[in-house]
Formats: sequence, structure tokens, C-alpha cells
Amino acid sequence: MRRAAQGLIDRRWGRNFLIRGISPLLWMICLCASVLTGHTQQETKIWWSLKPVVPQAVPNGPESNPIDRFINAELRSRGLKAVGAADKPTLLRRVSLDLTGIPPSPAEQDAFLADNSADAYEKVVDRLLADEQHAVRYARRWLDVLRYADADERMTAAPGIYLWRDWVINALHDDVPYDQFVQVQLTGRRTNERTQMSATGYRSRKEPRPGDQFALGLLARGTGENPQDLAIAAVDTVSTAFMGMTVGCAKCHDHMYDPISQKDFYAMKALFDPLVLRKVTLASAAELFASGKAMAEAEKRRAPLEKELNDFIAPYKAKLYEERVLMLPLEAQVIIRKPERQRTVEEQKIADDYFPILRIDGDKLGEGMPEEARGKYQELQRKLDAEESGRRGPALPVFYTVEVDGLREQEKSYVLTSGDPLRPEKKREVKPGWPFANSEPDFRDGRIEAFTDWLTAPENPLFARVAVNRLWQWHFGEGLLKSTSDFGELGGMPSNPALLDWLASEFVRREFSMKQMHRLIVTSDAYRRASETGIEFAGNQKIDPVDTALWHFRLQRLEAEPIWDAMHAAAGGLDLKVGGPSFDTREGGNRRRTGLAKNDDMKRRGAYLVRGYSASRDVTPNFLQAFDVDDGRAPCPLRTQTVTAPQALFLMNSPDVEKACAGLGVRLQREAQGDLPSAVDLAYRVALSRAPSPAEKNDALAYLENDAARLSQLSWLLFNLDEFIYVR
Repeated sequence: MRRAAQGLIDRRWGRNFLIRGISPLLWMICLCASVLTGHTQQETKIWWSLKPVVPQAVPNGPESNPIDRFINAELRSRGLKAVGAADKPTLLRRVSLDLTGIPPSPAEQDAFLADNSADAYEKVVDRLLADEQHAVRYARRWLDVLRYADADERMTAAPGIYLWRDWVINALHDDVPYDQFVQVQLTGRRTNERTQMSATGYRSRKEPRPGDQFALGLLARGTGENPQDLAIAAVDTVSTAFMGMTVGCAKCHDHMYDPISQKDFYAMKALFDPLVLRKVTLASAAELFASGKAMAEAEKRRAPLEKELNDFIAPYKAKLYEERVLMLPLEAQVIIRKPERQRTVEEQKIADDYFPILRIDGDKLGEGMPEEARGKYQELQRKLDAEESGRRGPALPVFYTVEVDGLREQEKSYVLTSGDPLRPEKKREVKPGWPFANSEPDFRDGRIEAFTDWLTAPENPLFARVAVNRLWQWHFGEGLLKSTSDFGELGGMPSNPALLDWLASEFVRREFSMKQMHRLIVTSDAYRRASETGIEFAGNQKIDPVDTALWHFRLQRLEAEPIWDAMHAAAGGLDLKVGGPSFDTREGGNRRRTGLAKNDDMKRRGAYLVRGYSASRDVTPNFLQAFDVDDGRAPCPLRTQTVTAPQALFLMNSPDVEKACAGLGVRLQREAQGDLPSAVDLAYRVALSRAPSPAEKNDALAYLENDAARLSQLSWLLFNLDEFIYVR
């Protein structure tokens, strides 16, 4: 730990930017910014998040949960008094939606209300954490941070990317320790499973566990048009998600506030530069043989058609190609006319650069033909296209993983002007590394392996702090440090530094078990407090109006997916199957692109709703967009919680809501056996996880007018209450 701390101290806060070659004007801007924020270049203090985590003594107090001792000590020091505990129905709904994203069933409500044992609540928490739906819920939260998308117009790895999501779900369900959770997603292997020794003393790479290759979807997700896109995306995502540092801000210049230089960014990028995509076909031997046979037979049928077409277009293509070559500079023409095997490496690169100009697309070729020839060309092309559609037979499932390319590993890495992969600064070579490294890295196991060993080390001051702060945010709506992906200077200070460091130390002590930390947090008195405050807490409102000290539970709006799940759970028939491709709620082309067409898929959990980005079409359904779901182009540490007209319009007018209302109406009639008072009780318990008050029940019965057919309309009213989409 001392060595790690010393390494951070050596990277002093407040560097001399002039030494780095920044222009005098920019230096003055930086100096002014430093003065305004209270920092100057002469300061050598280390920012709090880069200091070693110091185990904190738990304050004295009668509370059994150490979290409450820290929080209550803060309340006392600020003259605040805590709100009492929430009632049992409220608490059950809160923890169920928090841990699984699904409201409690009437049977679960009855069981909890009837259990008067001292540990009744703890038993509920244990049941929810053991449920595989807990993993579905928290996988969706992690995948926001890791910028998961089913589709992205520049993402080569889109086919099969859902298998990465499924790996995350399985890892969370199995409570894979957080350090291994990160290790596998960056290297494909557990720390102690990288190499193996044979009986003859030969050391070799160990085969990864079956299924762990899907974890590499995290890195494959970043592929784009340029091979370096993968490395750039990896730095942006990994640094914010696991380090809590905005290293990406140093892509074009030294970080304005944090001790991260532009060279640091590209040194970290060099860790990932050797990675390339590898396509893995996920099929049995019999399926592969059948597919190969179908392809060979189709190619035999296709060959004569292809020859006829090529012979016909050859003179037109040669003429158009020559015209385009003559438009190039003379030195480029010489290179293009050389046989490919006679070109040097540099000449081949030049030829490749001109390929998009010289490429002749079918429509351009047809434009240069006489009308009669164009008709024949189009007819031949149609025949070939018809044969092409059946050439490969049924598509085999694939997944794109990543691997180290030996040739790319030998290439040098450079600083890129403005982060542009096509503008390397050849005079600014960088070696693989990362910010805050305390010594020359040991790359004997691999570049990324060395980085992940440093990243996940218990003594790394950022790793555990960032993780527990994220877990805290997901339970309380706000982290102890509000900016959960920025532990730098602009991220500010945590509201309770001692508690944050105690949680980080405890996370390490518990061997990075995320489920144990979830249990520790949600069983605290702070989590179980009521959200409502009365006039007797007016003094608290003046001292702490935004509840940074957690004297009451913060009201939180549900995210899109739990709203979707709650509606379909209320209607009955929510499909709780775990894993599989994503689905789209829309008919037509958008839905067909997902590869799913079964109506049953429409009742799957919201975590499996398709999301992504394309400039030419909507990928993310309007429902997800309305309720603030990001499209995966950038890491999303915390979803915004807007209150907008499209949200109300969806809940009032959407066909999905209408179907759910009709389903709930049928369920109420069936389960209440025609007894309307019982149906009203059940409606409130299913939709809001509580019984109606006498006034609410009377109003509902008056609204029904003794007509059971109006139960679907009562369901609509309940779905449109604020209480349905908020957790209190």
C-alpha cells in the first residue's frame, strides 16, 4: 500500500503545464481556472480520492448496522433528527423494486405482513438477493455504465452482443467477486487462471472457462470504422466505470483539473491497441457441416451466373475504372498500376486509401451503360441476387470476441491529433501504461492483464471507492459522492467521507461480494426510513433541504424497465425467462431487425427491450426514450429523472398500457370471482402493493357503478397515479 500511495504522491496535483509545451494563452486560461477553483500550480496536495483508503473506526452507538452509526453521528453533529421507519407495505414495495425491479405479489405481501419475527425483513432481503431476477435488475444498471447497446451503426459486434449482457446477469446471480467481475470483462480470464504448467514444465496460456469469452463483449462493443476505435472506447469506458476518472478528457490536451496528461490517455490506449475482433460461430459440429454443404451447393449454382455477369460488365467496368485512375495524382497512378505483390507496405497503404474512390458500385456502373445494356445488366443482377439470398442457408449464431494481434502488438503507438486515428503524431510515441502507475509495468502476462492487476488490487484507492459509491447510488438515488463516474476535482467531495472509506474497506474485507454489500446497505435503518416528512421536521428542511445526511428516504421515480415490468406483472403473465436476444415492441422493419417475432416476447422484462443508435432509424423504442433511457453511445452513470408530457401520454394512451389494463381487468374479475369490493382491494395490492384506504375504496366502488367491465378503466387510473411510478 505504501508503494501505491507513493506512486500517487509522485504524480503531484497541480502540474506545471508550461513544461508540457502548452501555449502561453492556454496556460493563462488554466491558471485563471485554477485560481477560481482554489488551486494553483504550486500546490502539491493530493486529491482525496487518490489517497489510500484508510480503515475508519465505527462511531459509538446503539445501532447494530455500522452504516447507521456513521449516518446518525452525522445527523447529531448537524442538529438533525431522523424520520421513523416506513410501514411494512411501503418497505416491501421499496426493497422489492430496488433489488429485483418487480413489485411484490399479493402472496408475498401477505407473508411479510403475517411474519412478526425480528428478522422478517432480513429474510425478505435474502430471498430477493437469491432470486435470479435480482441479477437481471442490476445487470441493467451495470450495462448502463458500460454502454451496452443491441445495435449501433458503427458496431461490428452487434450480432450476438446480447450474450455479453447474459454473461453479466449470470455473473451477478453467482455473486462473482467484483474484482473478478472486472478482470474477466477486460481479459476473458480470472486472475488465477491465466497460465498453466504441463507435467514437462511447459507453461502455456490456459483455456478460459466456457462462457467467459462472452464477457469480452465489453471491449468488442467499442469497435467502429477504424481499428483504433476499440482502444479509444475502452479507455473512455473503463476509466469512468472502474476508475471513476474522466481520462477521456485528456484525449486532445492535458486534463484541465486532474493529474492526467494527454500522454497518459494514449499510454492507456496503447494497452488496448493490439486488440482485434474475432468472430466465433456458435453452432454444433452437425450445424457447421450442414451450413458448409448448403454453401457449397449454392456456390455451384451461383458460379455460372456470376461468370456471365462479370463477362458482360468487364468492358464497362474497365473503362470507368481507368477514368477514375486518371483523376488521381501521377504518383498515386503509378502505385495503383503496380501489381499488388510488387507494392511496398507504404505503397499498399496509399493504394488502400484510394480504394473508396476507385470502388465501382453497381448503380454507378449501370449509369454508364446504354439503355439496352443497362436492362440486361439489371436482369443478370436480379438472377444473381436471388441465388445469393439462399447461398448460405440458415444463419448460424455468432459472437464477436477480442484477441491480441501479434503484428499490432509490435506496432508503435502515438498521440493522435484531436483524437483522430488518421492523424498520429509520429514525433510523440507513447509506451503502454496508465495514469497513477507507481512503477514500470510488468507486461509478462500481457498489457491488459498488468493493468487489471493494478486496477483491481485491494490497495488501489479508486477501485473499491468507486464501486461502493455506485451501489449506494442505486439504493438511495444519489451516491455519497454525487458524480459516481468522476472522482476527480470537478466531482467534488463526498457527503460522508468516513462512511465511504469504511464501505470501501468493508467491500475489500468481504472479498468484493456485491450481494453482501447490497444486504448491508438495504438492512440499514437509513434505508428503511419513511420518505414522508411532517411539520415536526421543518427544522431539518432548513438545515439540510436536499437530504444529504439521509434523515429521510428520498422519493425516487422508477426507471423505464421497472415501470414496464410492474404493468405486465399486474396484468399477469410477465415472462421471467432469463437471457436471450432482445425484443422490440414495434411492428414492421424495426422489429424484424431484432430477429424476434413471437407475441410472447412482448411480455418479457424491460431489461430485454432493444436499445441502440442509428442515424437512419429509431432503434430505442419511444417508451424507453420517454423515460430517459440512454442509447448506449456513451457511459451512463446515472439516468436523468425528468417529468415530461410524453411520459404521461404513454401511460394514458399507449397500446401497451391499454393491453396491460385489459389484462389486469380480466385478472381482477377472475381472482375476485365477481366480488367488486374484493376486486378493488386486489387492484390496489397488485398495482400499488398496499390496501386502499376506506375513502379510496368507496371512491373506486362509486366509479365502477357496479359494472365489472369497468375494472380495466380502474386499472388505467391506478397505472396513471404518481404512486405507481414512484418509490417512496
